[in-house]
Amino acid sequence: MPYYKRPLPEEYGEQYTSYVARVPTGDLGTILRSQVDGTCSRLAKIAGKMADHSYAPGKWTIKEVVGHVCDVERVMSYRALRFARADATELAGFEENDYVPAGRFGNRRLPDMLEEFQTVRSATVALFGGFPPVAWEQSGLANRAKVSVRALACIIIGHELHHRAILEERYLSGL
Repeated sequence: MPYYKRPLPEEYGEQYTSYVARVPTGDLGTILRSQVDGTCSRLAKIAGKMADHSYAPGKWTIKEVVGHVCDVERVMSYRALRFARADATELAGFEENDYVPAGRFGNRRLPDMLEEFQTVRSATVALFGGFPPVAWEQSGLANRAKVSVRALACIIIGHELHHRAILEERYLSGL
């Protein structure tokens, strides 16, 4: 089901403004579907140990970035599910900087992680694709801030675009 209406600033917390701003104009479902191929084809060119590279001490490796994108997409999709189903329970936040080390992404192979990203995105596309129009307008509280279902779709898209830009700029510029 196509969905074009962008969220208003009051539909998401200020911390998500840059992600929402990155989302191109168009159907959010189409953007969600098309986005994954470009990222995966670009990252599939990374060989062996380079996937364990970070651009500076204390920064995430390429595999950690991919794992982080998957984790955030799952959390945001779960929030969207709850709010689309009119669940009024306030949802807790999560600490991304705790998730990454706990994910032990360095013990995994990058091709397996890219397959996981494709699978997570397929599930996200199916979830949002099944929402009736009224669900896209619904919202709830997550991490003490109001967020709408349509804003969550934009946050997922913009978050991936944010990290893709960092990967291109700081990790892949020579490839």
